[in-house]
Amino acid sequence: MNDLTPAVTSFTIAIVNAGVGDPSSTRLLADRIAQKTVDTLEASGTTATVRAIDLGPLAIDIAQGIVSGMLNPKVQTAMESLAGADAVIAATPVYKAGISGLFKSFADLIDNDLLIAKPVVLAATGGSARHAMVVDDQLRPLFGFLRTIPVPTSLYSAPEDWASTDLGKRIARAAQELSVMLLSGAGRQIANNNWGNYQHQFGGNATQAQRPLDGVDFTTDLMRLATGGSAPPRGGDRADAH
Repeated sequence: MNDLTPAVTSFTIAIVNAGVGDPSSTRLLADRIAQKTVDTLEASGTTATVRAIDLGPLAIDIAQGIVSGMLNPKVQTAMESLAGADAVIAATPVYKAGISGLFKSFADLIDNDLLIAKPVVLAATGGSARHAMVVDDQLRPLFGFLRTIPVPTSLYSAPEDWASTDLGKRIARAAQELSVMLLSGAGRQIANNNWGNYQHQFGGNATQAQRPLDGVDFTTDLMRLATGGSAPPRGGDRADAH
């Protein structure tokens, strides 16, 4: 049997698109990557569903989340789409030699353990080829911090690249790398076998990060107060003190 025989017959790929234009070259690049990945998976007998998370319409909601520390329903839905995806295509425009502030703000709201060991394709668009290294200089460390598995091939598209066959070749290479990661099940195995060894955020969006109630110590002073009880008197506040 082929070692790449998938454990599942269908995958979900989430696009995170920070492009705000209409049409958006960033979304176009992400769509091309997604379609090539779907075609590659289908050639192996596996289906894939693509879900797009466009950050432009969520800009105000993301800003509110940054300020308040709370996710409103729209952003929470986006996070749940990420959590339920088997792989991610992350695409951002480049502004002033850096990734989009909108993209970074959204990333700041992602639980640290939401994307552990998920395969990711990193992509960016910009007005000049001089910004091509932004993908590896800024996106790759960011997704390394989130403990994802970025594929080796990074994608960047300047205006002159759209008419070039080289862009199509790079997209095909990245799509093949992502497909191999999905079909091998390596990401799932890494996350499942090592989950207990990672530092987690209690009550986070990551499914496995939801700590069961029997793992919570309700005897602490803070938990007694939170559940309507009272903390025991401190040594200097005893009832028989004069």
